[in-house]
Amino acid sequence: MTDMLTSLDELAARVPDGALVAIPPDYSGCAMAAVRRVIARAARGLHLVGVPSGGLQADWLIGAGCVGTMEAAALTLGEFGLPPRFAAALKAGTIATKDATCPVIHAGLQAAEKGIPFMPLRGVIGSDLAANRPDWKIIDNPFSAEGAERGDPILLFPAIRPDVTLFHAPRADRCGNVWVGVRRELMLMAHASRSALVTVETVEDTDFLADPVLAAGTIPALYIDAIAEARNGAWPVGLAGEYPADRAAIAAYVEAAQTQEGFDAWLKALETEAEAA
Repeated sequence: MTDMLTSLDELAARVPDGALVAIPPDYSGCAMAAVRRVIARAARGLHLVGVPSGGLQADWLIGAGCVGTMEAAALTLGEFGLPPRFAAALKAGTIATKDATCPVIHAGLQAAEKGIPFMPLRGVIGSDLAANRPDWKIIDNPFSAEGAERGDPILLFPAIRPDVTLFHAPRADRCGNVWVGVRRELMLMAHASRSALVTVETVEDTDFLADPVLAAGTIPALYIDAIAEARNGAWPVGLAGEYPADRAAIAAYVEAAQTQEGFDAWLKALETEAEAA
């Protein structure tokens, strides 16, 4: 475990410029403390993949100029509305976007997990998504019955293999295993990615895989590349079972980030507060 445990700064340094980075939605395990360090080191040209959506962490990175491409089924702050820096970047054309759906994002990661180049789906056919994704192909089902009067179309799309998966979890153990509970998308992201970087609330002197109750919700150390301890590391979006979202902090961010100047001032204040802590 000692070779996997690292600092937040060292963990953030493992997110290279231009990387394809998988991030979870706000209701899962967001590594907000690590995202602040990625911003601090001025990462550039990241291709973010929301699994399956993006929220506050994506908006922070976009506002800081770290993102070149955003791929997701949706971007939302829930009751707080559309992420303001994403909306501004989209209008200004300063980032590229790739529209997808929840099943496509998950199935694309499953393809990478299985080591296959693409996956098939049907549900997107009939929408305008495929027409705007030149990397998706619609073909006739090669297994349809011979002599069928009508075609049997099926959509193929490439595997999504992130360079980096970044998330926050409640805990890791001394072996480097990470417990995520019911958050199976985090396990899928770790399986599919070349590198999984994880922040945790605490590292415990135990082995989760030796406990049949915990083992089912545990990502084995085999799939984890680095772990950093970060108490309240998901603030302000919260972490299920640990602490709730800081609604006042999110509301204050949304108000400030309506303009780039407001976002910059908010970010500077956040950095000053972190340095004083």
